[in-house]
Amino acid sequence: METYLFGPDDVEDLLDTPSVVEAVEEAFGLYHSGDAKMPPKSYIDLPQYNGDFRAMPAYVGGEGNDTDGEDGASIKWVNSHPDNPDKHNLPSVMGVVVYSDPETAFPLAVMDGTTLTRYRTGGAAGTATRYLAPPDARTFGIVGAGAQAYTQVEAIAHIIDLKRVVVSDTDEEAVGSFVADHSDANFDVVGGSAREAAGCDVVSTLTPSREPILRREWVRDGAHINAMGADAEGKQELDPALVHDALVVVDDWAQCSHSGEINTVVSRGEFDEDDVYATLGEVVMGEAPEREDGDITVFDSTGLAIQDVAAARLVNSRGRERDEGTPFGLVGT
Repeated sequence: METYLFGPDDVEDLLDTPSVVEAVEEAFGLYHSGDAKMPPKSYIDLPQYNGDFRAMPAYVGGEGNDTDGEDGASIKWVNSHPDNPDKHNLPSVMGVVVYSDPETAFPLAVMDGTTLTRYRTGGAAGTATRYLAPPDARTFGIVGAGAQAYTQVEAIAHIIDLKRVVVSDTDEEAVGSFVADHSDANFDVVGGSAREAAGCDVVSTLTPSREPILRREWVRDGAHINAMGADAEGKQELDPALVHDALVVVDDWAQCSHSGEINTVVSRGEFDEDDVYATLGEVVMGEAPEREDGDITVFDSTGLAIQDVAAARLVNSRGRERDEGTPFGLVGT
């Protein structure tokens, strides 16, 4: 038996945002129902290099989207080294995913985890937006115009009938490129301030900020926010008043309380597990409490390994079916 290697171009070709949204939504439901296993994300901090490594293993059972009921297991080895672009001409975040057969443990595929992460993160935002955005949502604000912003737009456009997108970033060149890249979209895409982006029906924050960049008074009642940027202790994008006023949905309490958007208010004793409105799995399965039309919702997304499995099994299944990727011998038999 051979292992398949899927590089960035393969992963890009084999994944599409709508399919990943559906696969990720299913994975959250399976996780909540107990048909998935996911130990906590582990970190290796490397302050001497201003970076860290993260190991993210998971197993997802049940029926997989486009996978003929295949269950799957994977581990993602991913880093965060903010100095890489300037010092080493390398991306700040790089990832590798090993996808395995749970029955035999054979490594079915090794694949680029950076592209995969971009897709599965968009999938989580799309899933949360499907259930939490106001029914009449038509506008989408983005704070942070990097690579992740592109799949965020694709995911949100898959869920709601977008009319206008406002993108904000301290890098004006990135904003200009993003607007130009969407010149053929069937909705308006414009640059704007963080305040203008925050005034939209749905907002995604995608920055590495360690201080609030979205103020409570900028956000309208009933809006939905995907807080995607905070992924390590001390990171924070939202005004604490906004967190306290909102219904907070977490992907996973253990991860969010340690390294998600709520980690700072948790560390100060201002927020605990009882203050969480629901997990995204509860929302997907229809088990979240009722809410009012004017409630602001915040999805605190740290990124779960179950999302990686959901996307990785799409890559493996489609790649083998379409004869894409590179087969090679990895494990002696």
